[in-house]
Amino acid sequence: MALQNAPLGKASEYPQHYAPELLFPVPRLDNRQRIGLEDGRWPWFGGDVWQAWELSWLRPNGVPAVAWGIFRIPAASPNLIESKSFKLYLNSLNQETFSDRAQVIERLERDLSSASGAAVTCELCSVDETAHIAPQPSGYELIDDEPIEVTGYEPCPDKLVAAGEVVTESLCSHLLKSNCPVTGQPDWGSLLIHYTGPKIDRAGLLHYVVGFRQKQDFHEHCVETVFTDLMARCQPESLTVSAHYTRRGGLDINPWRSTEASAPAMLRLIRQ
Repeated sequence: MALQNAPLGKASEYPQHYAPELLFPVPRLDNRQRIGLEDGRWPWFGGDVWQAWELSWLRPNGVPAVAWGIFRIPAASPNLIESKSFKLYLNSLNQETFSDRAQVIERLERDLSSASGAAVTCELCSVDETAHIAPQPSGYELIDDEPIEVTGYEPCPDKLVAAGEVVTESLCSHLLKSNCPVTGQPDWGSLLIHYTGPKIDRAGLLHYVVGFRQKQDFHEHCVETVFTDLMARCQPESLTVSAHYTRRGGLDINPWRSTEASAPAMLRLIRQ
């Protein structure tokens, strides 16, 4: 499907009835070809973790139920799901009756797996449960106060430099900003990098992160770009890149890509 047919940037009526056809898949391949990946063997493990904060349906007695949801979409899926279509789809469940929470999960997993082209898992959480909020990820060192001067806001992978001793570090920047490729609306996030390899120059890394400030791309594509640039320029032995984006339309997106098969711990940062 062409991106111009997506609901992003268009006036939309909120559905009054269940409508799985609202889910709009976006092929991942186009972006991966732009960053030099051609053969379908992606150099990472990973996934896209969505948190949905506006989720409701009807119980058999007609009384509404509410929850917040965690959805895990494999990075190996052929499609990502465009965020506004995801929001509209979730709202189409508002007047749908389900026998229990398990039936809601089954329906969500079925529809999202069909749209993405891979098995999606769903977890529904009570709004009374305490969600973990971290002002800053434990063990990560913030690079945002590195002494740099910025004169432009363009992608700058040449700023990524690593040399010298092999170290294991966890680095964080809260200065990640990119823009929606359709509407131009800003997307704000925190970038987390954990690696083992030659020591990455932090000033250069901060320049690189700031260079995304005018970049127009999806959240998932931005993380894949960071991962491939770091692998190419810094050649770490192991690398995990994740981004925790702030909520928009009741959804936040948290993509991760890694040389390791195990997913990083899921955090809800203070801005989410």
